[in-house]
Formats: sequence, structure tokens, C-alpha cells
Amino acid sequence: MPNSTTEAIGRLANYPWLLLAVVLLPLVIVALVRKTYPSRLWIGLLIIPAALSLAVTLTDAWAYAVIAVDAVILVVGLVDYLMLPGSRGLTAQRQLVRTASIGAPTSVDLTVINRGPRSLRGSVRDDLPEGFLSSPEQHPLTLPSRSQLTFRRRLTPMRRGVAELTTVYLEVVSGLRLWRRHIELPCESKLNVYPDMKQLSDYALLARQDRLSLIGVRQSRRIGQDNDFERLRDYSRDDNYRHIDWRTTARRNKLTVRQFQTDQSQRVIFMLDCGRMMTNEHDGMTLLDHALNSFLMMAHVALARGDAVGMLCFSDRIHAYIPPRTGKAQMNRLLQAGFNQFPQLVESRFDKAFLYLSNHCKQRSLVVMATNVIDEVNAGQVTDYLSNLVGKHLPLGILLRDHQLFDAADHPSKDPQRLYRAAAAAEILCWRNQVIQDMKHAGVLAMDLFPEQMTAPLVNQYLEIKAKHLL
Repeated sequence: MPNSTTEAIGRLANYPWLLLAVVLLPLVIVALVRKTYPSRLWIGLLIIPAALSLAVTLTDAWAYAVIAVDAVILVVGLVDYLMLPGSRGLTAQRQLVRTASIGAPTSVDLTVINRGPRSLRGSVRDDLPEGFLSSPEQHPLTLPSRSQLTFRRRLTPMRRGVAELTTVYLEVVSGLRLWRRHIELPCESKLNVYPDMKQLSDYALLARQDRLSLIGVRQSRRIGQDNDFERLRDYSRDDNYRHIDWRTTARRNKLTVRQFQTDQSQRVIFMLDCGRMMTNEHDGMTLLDHALNSFLMMAHVALARGDAVGMLCFSDRIHAYIPPRTGKAQMNRLLQAGFNQFPQLVESRFDKAFLYLSNHCKQRSLVVMATNVIDEVNAGQVTDYLSNLVGKHLPLGILLRDHQLFDAADHPSKDPQRLYRAAAAAEILCWRNQVIQDMKHAGVLAMDLFPEQMTAPLVNQYLEIKAKHLL
């Protein structure tokens, strides 16, 4: 029997790497199935039998030492692996607000509960949806048995819409730190990310201070007799002295005038194009993002003046329709309808959108649509359908500019390739200008704007329409 054992060892000595592989293979298979991986320390320990196995190739005397070392390392690694905590008894809870604004940090409380008999060491990381930033990204974890621990992080959404957080990720280490196990704990939460509404609060503040000119909004003089009292404000050099409220002036010791407005409630419909023409980006935001922000700003101004505001979202189908209504609650309806709309790589069906509008909006309204055109087919559809509204409604078409196109035309070069690009860009711009002129000749109010500079001109256009009673 000793001779047979010696012969077996001798045969194994001729294949030292096979010996090491046979010893470790079952452990590696089990580790991969259970999402458990060796640490750097464990890999470093494996260098010892690997070096000894290399020595066996020089002399058979090392065969017993290699087998002994392999056995010791196997037993130590196996015992440490068996002591590694599992997912049994582990749960996670997440507390966060239901709504957030894009770019605004929000606090998230993450609680890990350990009902198992073993302590946990390692790290914990919460789910991070696409387009979100987290500070910190992960937390160190030291959690005794039958206890819980709460972590707090700052989550900054950089993309609007419905964000789903589904999983909490744990990485626990074994007692000897030879193994690391990845554990996924289900924890589902939803966060509605809305466009940044800071512009609305800025507008309200500047309106109270009569400083709207700081954001490019002009105060348009209304044509006709102003007969409804709106508010009191500080006297400015252009005000009619007959509107001075002397009683309030004496009380405040400062010239104060009455501001009036005409009694008229109008209707505004926003048509939000969610097709492929709105997928271009500028400053990390798509054309649809810029259009939605400007529409919401104009809706805030219109609702503050007592107008009814509605919105129609469409691409190759109708996504959402909010009938025109007045009141502060309408702003929330517009937000709910628009915050989860994204540009899709489909051709917009203007025929479906305008047919739906004619069937659901019978009263005369200001119809505002922002889009982009790059070819005659697309431009012809926009011009034709907006022109068909003239008489029944007051259409306002906004063509959004492409910065790359204008930069190429504005900066020609002696380089033949860049010169050719500049000439092609100039030709496209001339064509765009002709499209806008065709829209104006058909009775459509048309604007050609850069997406990030759209808000102030759009609000000014609305105020001018109100002042001239074009509706």
C-alpha cells in the first residue's frame, strides 16, 4: 500500500498544475454559482502553491510539500467560504420623496436590516438609474447580527421622467477576507423627475419687483381701455400719473400706482412634437427638453393672466392631451402630462395631431408648436397644417435652430472642405428663411430661435398677442 501511494504521488508530481486545478476547481465552480469571488489576499495566497508546483518539476522531493500546502490552503479557504454570510435574513428599505426636479439634489435614506446570525462587513451600494448622480456612490458596511443600519446619500437626477430604483447591492467579505460575495436585495421605488421649475419662481419674483426685463421679458402696452384692477406696484417713469393711488402712497411714503388689465380670457394650446426631429441635443438637453421648459414657462404666465391652457403631445401617435383649463391646478396637469415625454426615432404624424386637435378643440385658440425642419417634405407638412388653422385658430410656429449649422455658415475658412460646408450650411439657412416667410405669408405667426434662447421671446410674443387682441 505505501508503495502504491508513493507511485500515485509520483505520477501527480509529473503534473503539478493539474494537481492544483483539481483541488481548486470544485471551489471555483461553487463560488461562481453563488456570486462569490476570491479577494486579492486569496489570489496572493495561491501564488505559494503555484511556486511550489513549479519547484516539483525540478525534483520529486517537493511533491509531499505541495500536496500538504494545497490541502491546508483548501481547508482554510473552504472554512472561510462556509462562514461567509448569505442573503438569508437580509432585507433593505428605501425612503425617498416621490417627486424631484431635474438637477436638484434629493436625499435618499437606505436601511439595511440583518436578521441573520452573522455579522456583515463590506460595502453597500444603492441602485443608480441612467442619467443620475449619487454622492456618495457607496457606503462602508459594518452591521452586527439582528440589527439594522441607515445610510443617507444625495441623488441628483439629470434626466426627467419616471426613474425606477429596483435593487440594493451588498458586497460582504468573509472573516479572513479571502472571499467577497455580491448580494442583490430587491427594493423597488419610483421617483418622478420633473423639469426644473426654478424659472417659474424667478419669474414670479421679478414680476412682483417689476424687473422682468432682467430675463428678457418686455411689458407690452395693451391697446384699448384697461378696466380691471390687477395690483398695486411702485411708480415708474412711464406710468400715467392719473393711476397713482395717493392713499397708498401716503401710507407707504412711496409713489404707488394701480395696475389694470383688460377683462379677457383666452385659450392657449401647446403642441409638443415628440418625433425624431426633436432628438438633437444642446448643452446636454434635447430640443424637446428646451421646448417643454419654454412651454411650461409660457403656461405659467398665461395661467397667471386668467387664460385657459392645454397641451397635446404627439409623435406617430397621440401620447397625451390636456384640455384647456384655467386655475393653478392646471399647471400640475401639464407637468404630469409632459415630464415623462421623450423624443422617439419615429416620423411625426402631423395629420393625426391636427385632426385630433380639430376634433377636441372647437373654440378659437392660440396654437403654439415648436419643431425642427431639415427637408422640404417635413417643412411642407408643418407649413400646410399650420396654415389650415388660420381663421379658426391663431397658429404660432417655432422653428428651432441647429448651432452646428449656424456655426458652419458663420465661420468659413480657406480650407476647401470647410468652405464647402459653409456654402452648404448657408444654402440650408436661406431655405429655412424662405420656409418662415412662406408661413408668415400664409397668416401664421413664425419664429426662428435657438433652443436655449426660446423662453423670453416666446413669452414676449404671447404678451404682444394679448396686447393687440389678436385672438
